[in-house]
Amino acid sequence: MNVRELNRVYFIGVGGIGMSAIARFFNEQGTKVKGYDKTATELTRALVKEGVDVHYTDDVSLVDKEAQLVIYTPAIPADHKELNWYRENGYQVFKRSDVLQWITETLFSVTVAGTHGKTTISTMIAYLLREAGFGCNAFLGGVSVNYDSNYWSSPNQVAVIEADEYDRSFLKLHPDVAVLSSMDPDHLDIYGTVEEMEAAFIQYTKNIKPGGTLLVKHGLKRMEDLQASNVTTYSLQNDVADAYAMNLVQRKGGYVFDLVSKYGSIQGIHLNVGGMHNVENAVGAITVALMLEVDALQIKQAISAFRGVRRRFEYVLKTDDIVLIDDYAHHPAELSSLISSAKRLFPDRKCVVAFQPHLFTRTRDLADGFAQSLDRADEVILLDIYPARELPIDGITSQLIADKMGNPNHTVLTKQGLLEYARSAPLDLLVTAGAGDIDKLVPELKEILESRK
Repeated sequence: MNVRELNRVYFIGVGGIGMSAIARFFNEQGTKVKGYDKTATELTRALVKEGVDVHYTDDVSLVDKEAQLVIYTPAIPADHKELNWYRENGYQVFKRSDVLQWITETLFSVTVAGTHGKTTISTMIAYLLREAGFGCNAFLGGVSVNYDSNYWSSPNQVAVIEADEYDRSFLKLHPDVAVLSSMDPDHLDIYGTVEEMEAAFIQYTKNIKPGGTLLVKHGLKRMEDLQASNVTTYSLQNDVADAYAMNLVQRKGGYVFDLVSKYGSIQGIHLNVGGMHNVENAVGAITVALMLEVDALQIKQAISAFRGVRRRFEYVLKTDDIVLIDDYAHHPAELSSLISSAKRLFPDRKCVVAFQPHLFTRTRDLADGFAQSLDRADEVILLDIYPARELPIDGITSQLIADKMGNPNHTVLTKQGLLEYARSAPLDLLVTAGAGDIDKLVPELKEILESRK
């Protein structure tokens, strides 16, 4: 399907981070965009300001009956009235992954996959290409702090796309350059077993266009099974990889390092974003830019002004007295990197982590890993599980993680309890983490901490 020729498109779940990027794509090219979402959010309000018609009631009388294409997110329940009405009346109904497939088939595409790291790496790549004047159309799974958006366009026929493994949607993409950052166990409610999930990532590498390139993190499990005609590896500091950082030093909550790669080297790179994992993400992103022959000096200048992705090691508050970091981490490996990086950057402060588990199934499947990762913190506050699309599972609560922890300095609190804690407890480093709605507490936490000076 030629997405450039559509006049009217309807979205079911328009406020999702991935859906809203596609809605912005259509809206910017002059297509009439209308859509439904369950609740008003910062993203839906932004879409309305940009001219997208959004409503919040599942009501067939509110749909666009002239829509040429209907796009829905897999998070929409099977009994959704609007979705079923469109299906029953013969409309063209597709998932957002289908639209991304059409885009990868028509544009030179860079896609970024992995259990973690994909949002930051894809945002970094798109940012570098934009700032260096190369240009790209970006479809991201997070909000770039520099541009306050998860989408931007360019006349250059290049797309940078975050490739989501949920619902196997990334298997529809056909990239010219495929990045693979990790394939740790997750979404076992979808895949069933770790082996099935790994098989999906391997299949992702088989979908690279003929002559395309795979950029993969060095040392990933089952590397020998990954398939591409051209393979490049990257690493934080392992010089066996084709691209890596060296002479790495911490500086003012960020890092300075040199990058060595088979596509060229850059000395004295300044990355003003926290987290050692973000240095590794930057190595991957810069390698893609060098691969596309972007000028090394322009890359160096651009990356120094990169301000990160909202909720990815985001400095919400950073003073001599208190640091508040907010992060989307919802997997044990992500939590481990987050906590380790925070403690390494601020070694003289007490690291208190407030974590909201996301999904009952993920908590059930990965409770041991969550407990081990959280044990790295000096103190842990666990909020109730955020259910998202799931119904409760008997016996699966945040207490399950607490019971497995070796660190005795932990407690399970309500959201209000966390706010009360912030008002009274001695704090100089607080990290909030989770993919649910813990971020809604962050503005109030910031106010509380600022008022305590």
